[in-house]
Amino acid sequence: MLRHALEGDGHDVVEARDATEAVQALQDTQPALVLSDLRLPQGDGFAVLRAAKEQDVEIPVIVMTAFGTFEDAVRAMKDGALDFLAKPVDPEHLLLLVRRALEQRRVINENLLLKEELAVRRGAPQLVGEDPSLRKVFSSLQRAAATDTTVLIEGESGTGKELFARSLHALSERATMPFVAINCAAIPETLLETELFGHEKGAFTGAVGRKLGKFEMAHRGTLFLDEIGDL
Repeated sequence: MLRHALEGDGHDVVEARDATEAVQALQDTQPALVLSDLRLPQGDGFAVLRAAKEQDVEIPVIVMTAFGTFEDAVRAMKDGALDFLAKPVDPEHLLLLVRRALEQRRVINENLLLKEELAVRRGAPQLVGEDPSLRKVFSSLQRAAATDTTVLIEGESGTGKELFARSLHALSERATMPFVAINCAAIPETLLETELFGHEKGAFTGAVGRKLGKFEMAHRGTLFLDEIGDL
């Protein structure tokens, strides 16, 4: 009945008989929205919800159940579900939720594209790739760029951590302010404090003038501490 209602509203529907099929379908089809029962063979709706969010953190997921508790609803919402519906589900109510969720997703995608275009105009490095893990990183960058929080970027040497840091800076409200990078592993321990915090004239023997530290240079902008694990 729900499939008939969704297809009648113009949506393409892919069905899965159990949690394993659902997770595989997520990888194969990359859907715009997920509708999952809480109780499924070979797993449950929480496993499907987690898999969906791991693949695409912004994907709307609606969870349904005839046996749910208040605790189940709270858990589903904490795990990122858009809504938690008790069965029997009213098709008209479901269609309203689906339309609203897809419209919200469309607006989010448009905003991301606009931010990417703006970043390119600002000279930000372009990040491309369709791999789900990369798309997840791109989405995380977009969300992090909207905040002033400290961000930890982890990865092996040569994987482009500074590229991601520059992209995050270009996507943020700080884009017109300085981006300052320092390789912590390349600075001798005796000089690191001065490099980071600077010094005033006469602060120590040989301090013949005022030196700006990297923190001050990056004021209102972004400071990228490369190889910070070596501090």
